[in-house]
Amino acid sequence: MATVCGLATRIEEGLLARNEIVEEFFSREALRLAEACRSMSERFLKGGRLLAFGRGPYATDAQHVSVEFVHPVIVGKRALPALDISIAFRPWVETILHPEDIVMGFGPPGGDDEIRSALKSAQAQDALTFALPGVEGSYAVEAFSHDSFIHQEMIEILYHTLWETVHVFLEHRELGHDVGDAGFLYPFLGQERQQTDDLVSQVAASIQMKVQDDSRLRAQAAREQAEQISSAALAIHARRLRGGKLILFGNGGSATDANDWAIDCVLPPSGYRPIAAVSLSLEPANISAIANDVGTEVIFLRQLIAHARPDDIAIGISTSGGSRNIITALEEARKRNLLTVALLGYDGGEIKRRQLADFPIVVQCDYIPRIQEVQASIYHIIRETLEVVSRGQA
Repeated sequence: MATVCGLATRIEEGLLARNEIVEEFFSREALRLAEACRSMSERFLKGGRLLAFGRGPYATDAQHVSVEFVHPVIVGKRALPALDISIAFRPWVETILHPEDIVMGFGPPGGDDEIRSALKSAQAQDALTFALPGVEGSYAVEAFSHDSFIHQEMIEILYHTLWETVHVFLEHRELGHDVGDAGFLYPFLGQERQQTDDLVSQVAASIQMKVQDDSRLRAQAAREQAEQISSAALAIHARRLRGGKLILFGNGGSATDANDWAIDCVLPPSGYRPIAAVSLSLEPANISAIANDVGTEVIFLRQLIAHARPDDIAIGISTSGGSRNIITALEEARKRNLLTVALLGYDGGEIKRRQLADFPIVVQCDYIPRIQEVQASIYHIIRETLEVVSRGQA
């Protein structure tokens, strides 16, 4: 029989092990990443767009990239043109691609032949290409871990870094003398006039600083949240034994995390057993219809009412802990006696204060990309733990 204490130790070790892998990867890649960001900024200034795609769980990375660039989390940052074309990526590449565009393909650690083929076609048309992973492209990186969850977590840190750093280069080129509001992202950058060649090495150093911040945050979660994570996993497992399914929901980048978690359940890595799960964030027609006809606060509530069954598990993801549509859905889940779990940032916000989740798991940070990176590790760890428990290995 699995115990909370035994699982907590395993969870803490799993989170800490990720830090060593992530730090080694980015110490190797920081300079190349900074150079790739400079190239991206040049493409955007020429009118280029970012076209992203993947298959299965990796399509959610394309979703996340699109929302990060179009709807930046930092107030005042420009909206950059980005599209998720995963649903039919090869036809879209063949019909809408311009030479100044940026094309980003996501796949599993071993790569994906269809993704590789589409990237090769884009590169032949002079697009800037990112193979994540891959061996061919303007920026190509081989997987640094064979674990599909850890691989995906590193890729998320990578594209958050791309988004952050592109704005540094854009503001430098446009202002001509400083980095403006981007200074807090990259503390090595001074206020004096600099050439972009000088910026590359300084941005590379700041990328490594940000990765250290990520590691410290993940280590804090390992120390402070491992027992809560293990308790949540055991409670989810108990509901699953009664026939319950996971119902996931979140907004923006958290929507893509909800989607990824659901896909990791129903289309898991090799060796894992499928788990019943749905993501309410993966329903654009329902979301837009409800938002248009009733309001954004009930986009998840209305779907939950339709789908919830007594033994289900409602899982809300909110970096702020105060998203109204997450709160209303969790309130309804409480009324229906569903098990409620919440992945939260900051101090847990209203969701934690009002005790709307049986298991609030809080990443105590006020910067959204870092919160999301650690939350990705947490929900992957929960998925791993559910597999361990279901096989009686703990």
